Amino acid sequence: MDKSNSDKTPSLTPSEEREAHKSKPPRAAVVHEIIRLQGDQELQRTVAALWWSALAAGLSMGLSMMGMGLLRARLEGVEAATALSSIGYSAGFLAVILARQQLFTENTLTAVLPVMNKPTPGNFARLGKLWSVVLTGNLAGTLLVAYLLLQLPIFDAQTDAAFLEIGRKLMENDSTQMFARGVISGWMIATMVWMIPAQESAKFWIIVLVTTLMGLGDFTHIVVGSVEAAYLVFAGELAWMEFWLVFAGPTLLGNIVGGSFIFALISHAQIRSDVELQQEERDRRREREAQES
Repeated sequence: MDKSNSDKTPSLTPSEEREAHKSKPPRAAVVHEIIRLQGDQELQRTVAALWWSALAAGLSMGLSMMGMGLLRARLEGVEAATALSSIGYSAGFLAVILARQQLFTENTLTAVLPVMNKPTPGNFARLGKLWSVVLTGNLAGTLLVAYLLLQLPIFDAQTDAAFLEIGRKLMENDSTQMFARGVISGWMIATMVWMIPAQESAKFWIIVLVTTLMGLGDFTHIVVGSVEAAYLVFAGELAWMEFWLVFAGPTLLGNIVGGSFIFALISHAQIRSDVELQQEERDRRREREAQES
């Protein structure tokens, strides 16, 4: 008797059984393959397509600082205003991910899996091209939006002061803290990217939950943080050398370590182990069948 049939819940109709199977979350190997295919598509895109999408993403990430600054200014005097304003941190991520724009920290997982699956010189070259173009486009967008937020008469003095406060809070970290917090941020973004294919219907809430926690924890993110730090630079409170050496370099390295060298490597190793185990079971089954015949 088939064990899978003997263990099933009794009194289910065939249609109910099909519904139960459809409702099962996909195996980790399926999620891995979905993300790997997405990454392979990204690696095949032209430089121009990557650049414009990355530039748009950098501009969109300005919504995160806007969301936090507006909430902080409007909630001034309210207990836990800083914590509540962290909800605004998710605004930029929602815009970028739902609009399918190119975000560098997403690609520390998505574009890395095809390379781990087939680590050829050609794939490494494609990854290097994607990373360099997307990162440059993201930073160009963030610098532009930071300059516009400061120079254009858009917000009241209270909100402008909140933007400066956000940047000052970021730059309280030294380079070691920037790196360490960046590792956590990169790992959290990679976790979010991994979760979305398994729960596509909950994508909105997954993005809000993960990125709000990032805001609450003051974890450093190379793209969002570039808006915050560049705002200080254009306001005359931060030197460009500090921007690059204290914030950008350590944060970028931390995001890559958290997203690629920790999450992506562990996830890929998990799938490889599962695949090798399944292959061994198939080989043993074939040997038994050959002996019985």
